[in-house]
Amino acid sequence: MLPRRPLAWPAWLFRGAPGAAGSWGRPVGPLASRGCCSAPGNPEVPLTRERYPVRRLPFSTVSKQDLAAFERIVPGGVVTDPEALQAPNVDWLRTLRGCSKVLLRPRTSEEVSHILRHCHERNLAVNPQGGNTGMVGGSVPVFDEIILSTARMNRVLSFHSVSGILVCQAGCILEELSRYVEERDFIMPLDLGAKGSCHIGGNVATNAGGLRFLRYGSLHGTVLGLEVVLADGTVLDCLTSLRKDNTGYDLKQLFIGSEGTLGIITAVSILCPPKPRAVNVAFLGCPGFAEVLQTFSTCKGMLGEILSAFEFMDAVCMQLVRRHLHLASPVQESPFYVLIETSGSNAGHDAEKLGRFLEHALGSGLVIDGTMATDQRKVKMLWALRERITEALSRDGYVYKYDLSLPVERLYDIVTDLRARLGPHAKHVVGYGHLGDGNLHLNVTAEAFSPSLLGALEPHVYEWTAGQQGSVSAEHGVGFRKRNVLGYSKPPEALQLMQQLKALLDPKGILNPYKTLPSQA
Repeated sequence: MLPRRPLAWPAWLFRGAPGAAGSWGRPVGPLASRGCCSAPGNPEVPLTRERYPVRRLPFSTVSKQDLAAFERIVPGGVVTDPEALQAPNVDWLRTLRGCSKVLLRPRTSEEVSHILRHCHERNLAVNPQGGNTGMVGGSVPVFDEIILSTARMNRVLSFHSVSGILVCQAGCILEELSRYVEERDFIMPLDLGAKGSCHIGGNVATNAGGLRFLRYGSLHGTVLGLEVVLADGTVLDCLTSLRKDNTGYDLKQLFIGSEGTLGIITAVSILCPPKPRAVNVAFLGCPGFAEVLQTFSTCKGMLGEILSAFEFMDAVCMQLVRRHLHLASPVQESPFYVLIETSGSNAGHDAEKLGRFLEHALGSGLVIDGTMATDQRKVKMLWALRERITEALSRDGYVYKYDLSLPVERLYDIVTDLRARLGPHAKHVVGYGHLGDGNLHLNVTAEAFSPSLLGALEPHVYEWTAGQQGSVSAEHGVGFRKRNVLGYSKPPEALQLMQQLKALLDPKGILNPYKTLPSQA
């Protein structure tokens, strides 16, 4: 376990941390002109500390002795190369950039425990990171926090073919888990557009929703147990595979959606539903949002138990997918589009029910045009039109993203409101999302970041949402971006209790600082 020889760490690692305690996040010293971790490959991504008025908390900085200790804990798993650190410092949307100089790649919960014990003793801040696909800046450092990657914690620990209970490490990629359980005639209870990169631990830490929420519910229901390492290195083993366990507080629920601020999830026990034998997808064009809502109501009544997804997107979304990704619409041009998925055990029964529904929808004028797919290739093609909207938006310019929960009857009103409010100052204002869950993805694109456009959007979007008794974060989490707007969705008493829980479990505040909870004066 001890290093064979002293390690020659690069001198740049030990220069003063940017935005040291007492400064307001501005670079100081000889690196001021270029930032502490100049990223030649990402020159267009400004440092978070330069764009936002965030103050570095009085954490320690990494020393040579710390690096030597880390090398003893995770031999070969200490990354300090500036080039290798560029990507983990930048968020998926390429709008936030931290200055971490160290990335650690443990393989086991024991190694995570030793790392956190050392960081707790030394008062070193830690940024947990999975697939780094988050939308709210929760997975990248703000300053020089140590990045703890779960990428090498990617083993399936067990799977029970009768119960469908999967136990795996937190770094398993969602798409690979999906393949694993599908080979055994089960499916994962969640599906996301980022499934090829996101980690199951990150999914749980952010309480990701996704495309199967309507059918299988949230991770608060499908996650049976967790293994979590607390800030002081304590390993909390609640990795049960029991569906019913009524013995005291359900502690795992604290960590689902906590975004790595209360503990680092290292393993997950999750209930997987049986793989449907028949999957059908219909892609429809609707003349207006009122018809989208009526189609949803009719769909629930006529399809019942086989309805597994109901997604919608507006005409601008389709235009951007076509322009930037060269994907063609399978139906005639419409103001709105709906994707409906059914999944069940009897192909003939399901196709008959869906066929009757489509006949009714077309005959009553709810739908202008439509197409249906049963073979896997066409099903994937139809889903791509919905799943790749985020990718198309990212190619359209700078994106202001909002993930809102609203009453379904008011779901699209904010899009219309913003188009009138912003006028030519925005390139595009689009709305799409999980209508079945009341979840709107509101996106505004512009040629570049604009403080004046941001000022027109915020706090207006949050005030509008609060006025509808909605939530400012439906499924993306809070992260760095939304930490100071929680008051629009939670009362002061709830925020105070959250702060108290944080202080109890992480008294030094080393776990994912500057995230999830409102900043305190």
